[in-house]
Amino acid sequence: MLELETISYQPQTGRKKVLDDINLKVNDKEIILICGESGSGKTTLLEIISGLMDHQRGRITWKNQILNSRKRRWLCGLVFQFPERFFLGATIGKELKFGHKYIKEIKIKSVLNKVGLSKINLTTPPENLSGGQQRRLAVAVQLLRNPHIILLDEPTAGLDWSMKNDVKDLIQRLSSENSIIIVTHEPELFQDLTSRKFLLTAGRLRKLGG
Repeated sequence: MLELETISYQPQTGRKKVLDDINLKVNDKEIILICGESGSGKTTLLEIISGLMDHQRGRITWKNQILNSRKRRWLCGLVFQFPERFFLGATIGKELKFGHKYIKEIKIKSVLNKVGLSKINLTTPPENLSGGQQRRLAVAVQLLRNPHIILLDEPTAGLDWSMKNDVKDLIQRLSSENSIIIVTHEPELFQDLTSRKFLLTAGRLRKLGG
């Protein structure tokens, strides 16, 4: 279980806390949805959970062990809102191998199959993929790191409805092995997937639906 206890964060240049005493428990293989207006701190929360940022108060634990930012980076895989902006490889194959000293081809094939890209040509540049395929590639890149928790920042942003449904199906499949936290401005799209829903507003996290 991942647990956030009284997590707070305030930018050095800000007058108000972006996150104020955030408490959250995420169970094994659970999908959690966090919604909120633009600028409410959803991305900041994901970046703190993933270890890309440090909080100023509170603690984050995994199976009752306190995690520093480095340990959180190993535990989590974060897929940004527009992941295509962060691709570094000239080809899909190079993108998948980026950051790995050595990785078996069979593992790459297994991950591509899991995200629905089993027939993709690895010599294709990532920018030549459709929006939905780019999201799948970004997820594949994270899965190769073997994360326990997958963090998705607006996973359907900018996609048409058919692609949104493809991403939704992918999330459902991934939840059989991973805990997943989704932040979105389209909560209705994930209604039937999530076990718990939260609203982030004024720095506070409030459970929705009772």
